[in-house]
Amino acid sequence: MVVAALAREAGHSLLALTVDYNQRHRIELRAATAIAARLGAERHIILPLDLRGFGGSALTADIDVPKDGVEEGVIPVTYVPARNTIFLSLCLGWAEAAGARDLHIGVNALDYSGYPDCRPEFIQAFETMANLATRAGVEGDRFTVHTPLIAMTKAEIVREAARLGLDAGMSWSCYDPTPDGLHCGLCDSCRLRARGFEEAGLPDPTRYAAAP
Repeated sequence: MVVAALAREAGHSLLALTVDYNQRHRIELRAATAIAARLGAERHIILPLDLRGFGGSALTADIDVPKDGVEEGVIPVTYVPARNTIFLSLCLGWAEAAGARDLHIGVNALDYSGYPDCRPEFIQAFETMANLATRAGVEGDRFTVHTPLIAMTKAEIVREAARLGLDAGMSWSCYDPTPDGLHCGLCDSCRLRARGFEEAGLPDPTRYAAAP
């Protein structure tokens, strides 16, 4: 949500891509639809791509989502194999077809869960690949991957959402939502989200089933 608003602020029109990969936290699909509409996306595609066929993650297989807190230096079981590589590849395909050359993604390399595909090295490598693997790239019409949040803390992201006038309550973070649509409050993503609001000194509009 923040990345899309920053792209709009920079003068870009928005094509929004959401991947329905049969993830455990499918409630985020509804949140993405509402956010895309609120930000005035010219088009929003929800693309089905069932990664449960591969498994290998607590988000795409019958593996419990950890609730014991963030363990630094360990890649958690909520890591989905090659997820951001897959997502960016889909973005790249749509961008080339649509004549867009700017890809925006909300990866974050500071307050995060240790995912390898959130690091600057990965983004740089993907951008290089994008310009080698596409007709547009080899003809000199180059792609740029924008990651405005990559070096920000969660608190800084929360403050940026406030500066942009966004309703943070529209966004979704939880990996293991309750049946009645609440953030669980205990998964890594909930804990990082709650800490961001706390450290930013701003009210957290999130509805948690348990206090993070």
